[in-house]
Amino acid sequence: MAKKIVHISGKRKMASARITITDGNGTIRINNVPVDIFGSDALNMKVKETLLIASDQIDLNKINIDLKVKGGGIMGQSDAICSSIARGLCEWVGGDALLNAYTSYDRTLIAGDHRLTETHKPSQSSKGPRHKRQKSYR
Repeated sequence: MAKKIVHISGKRKMASARITITDGNGTIRINNVPVDIFGSDALNMKVKETLLIASDQIDLNKINIDLKVKGGGIMGQSDAICSSIARGLCEWVGGDALLNAYTSYDRTLIAGDHRLTETHKPSQSSKGPRHKRQKSYR
C-alpha cells in the first residue's frame, strides 16, 4: 500500500514555503526545527492559529508536517507558512468543510495575497519607483 504524501507551496511577497504532509506522530518542523523553537512568538501564534482551525476536521497527532521556508522577512515568511499549511491540509482532507472554514476565517490563506511592491523604474533605481528629479525655480 502506498503511503499518502501531499506537497504544496505557499507564497507571500518574496517568501516562499513548501510543505510536505505525511502519516506520522504529530511532529511539525520548519526548516528542520520544531515549530515551538522556530522564529518569534508572533510567527508561532499565526501558525498555531492556522492549525487550530484545522483541529476540528483532522487529528493533527496522526500526521507529520515538514516545512521549508526561504526568502522575505519574518511576517512574509509567517504568511507563506500559514498559506501552505492551509492549502496542504485542505488537500490532505479532501473535503469542502475545511476549505470553507479557512475561507470564512481568512480568504488569503487559500487564495493567496496578490499585493507586491512596485518595481523600481530605470534611472531612479535607488530612490524608488516613482521618484522624479527635483526641479528648482531659483
